[in-house]
This record gives sequence, C-alpha cells and structure tokens, in this order.
Amino acid sequence: MRTLTLILLALLGALQYHLWWGKNGLAEYNEAKANVARQMTDNEQLVTRNALLYREIEDLNKGLAAVEELARNDLGMIKPGETFYRLLLAEEPSSP
Repeated sequence: MRTLTLILLALLGALQYHLWWGKNGLAEYNEAKANVARQMTDNEQLVTRNALLYREIEDLNKGLAAVEELARNDLGMIKPGETFYRLLLAEEPSSP
C-alpha cells in the first residue's frame, strides 16, 4: 500500500510540474494572455488612427475645402482675384 501511495504522489508531482512549468503551462498561458491584451490595445489605437485617415480621405474626395486648405498651406496657392500680403519682420538696426 505504501508503494502505491508513493507512486501516486510521484505521478501527482509530475503532473503538477507539467501544469505549472512545462510546455503550454500556466506561465506560458499568462504570458500569452498579456500579449493578447497588449495587442488588443495596439489594435484599438490603430483602428482610431485609421478612422481619422478614412475621414480625411473622404473629405479630400468630396469636399473642396480640404483640398483648398492643403493647396494654400503646402503649395502657397491663392485664388484668382485675391490679394496676397506678405508681412516681413523689420530688421533690427545695428548699433555703431
């Protein structure tokens, strides 16, 4: 009877070892769970960024205001009949 108890305890110990530290054990499970949570937050940020980009693309395709704003800011374009004033800062006079 004593031998059977020792064999069962050894078997239980071996199974516990595989559960806690073996391949696909709880340590790897917790690590994979943390990786999934981190990836989910990264995906949420990317979904938000993509939504902003899609709205900008739609605005560029349908609205002329965004195209006009980009042309004015990036290319320095002005409308026909519009007067453009360029203000320059006065240079400081050098003291003798």
